[in-house]
Amino acid sequence: MSVRVDVRAFTVVVLLLVAALAASVVLIGTGDFPISAGDVLKTLFGPGSASQEFIVEQLRLPRVLVGLLVGAALGVGGALFQTISRNPLGSPDVLGLGQGSTAGALVMIVLFSGSPEQVTVGALVGGLVTGLAIYLLAWKRGVHGYRLVLVGIGVSAIVTAVNGYLITKADLVDATRAIVWMTGSLNGRDWEQVWPLLWLCAVLVPLVLGNARALRMLEMGDDVAYALGVRVERTRLLLMVAAVLLTASATAAAGPVGFVALTAPQLARRLTRSPGPNLVPSTCMGATLLVVADWASQKVFGADQVPVGVVTGVLGGVYLLWLLVTERKAGRI
Repeated sequence: MSVRVDVRAFTVVVLLLVAALAASVVLIGTGDFPISAGDVLKTLFGPGSASQEFIVEQLRLPRVLVGLLVGAALGVGGALFQTISRNPLGSPDVLGLGQGSTAGALVMIVLFSGSPEQVTVGALVGGLVTGLAIYLLAWKRGVHGYRLVLVGIGVSAIVTAVNGYLITKADLVDATRAIVWMTGSLNGRDWEQVWPLLWLCAVLVPLVLGNARALRMLEMGDDVAYALGVRVERTRLLLMVAAVLLTASATAAAGPVGFVALTAPQLARRLTRSPGPNLVPSTCMGATLLVVADWASQKVFGADQVPVGVVTGVLGGVYLLWLLVTERKAGRI
């Protein structure tokens, strides 16, 4: 057995992991009760003071873990959709999966005044139903990139309108709760959000990585993939279901955090300069981006003042404009 290792890609992954862990330690120590990085590490790996153990282990560590897992899930989900669609804009943000998960959550909040657990289930169901609708509407002797993106944009517009209607039908308390959730935030996240997301990532990420070779074959076109022995539609459907589940679970845990799924795979590809889906670098990049964005929101605006979804939305919007200008200059759009 032999394994081919891309030295540059491996170096990028290691550096991203180090950056994510360093940002996590700094983020745990950031807040109304600041804790030094040394004390954070001491509390995590050994006995600390009672107050530090409570703040680190019960209040801040779950929030950071949710941020890492949500970022990783969005990163690998975005890499899958961009590779399957063979389009840099083919991310869950553009295809409407985040809006579909939001619609499921809003139904539970507005119509049923659901508990946090019910809102999570609603977001998962909404994401799955939206993903299935996009797949079926884009199907015509197979699912192809541009058709998938165009159908996704149309579905996204419809679901966004439905979300606006649901907000208008809610009472003041439920509408406020829904708007806060729709912004995308890590505030108040605890161990109840960590474990389901951790188990889902532990199952789906290895499944996706196990199909990485087939995914690279799909990039060369269906005919070439068929000739190389890839069961194209079965593989595509399996990976799309995995990407939808990862995106929907991330949205259920933290709300629709925008643009991480769009930017993480592309930034990872630019750093590695490697062809292919770059699944592992995209996963690490997504985790790093979200944790750094959460730290920046607290450092610049104060603890819990600006949700992380606002920061990623602003930065992602700037990146999207830059991407569109670059693609236009290159004559690809």
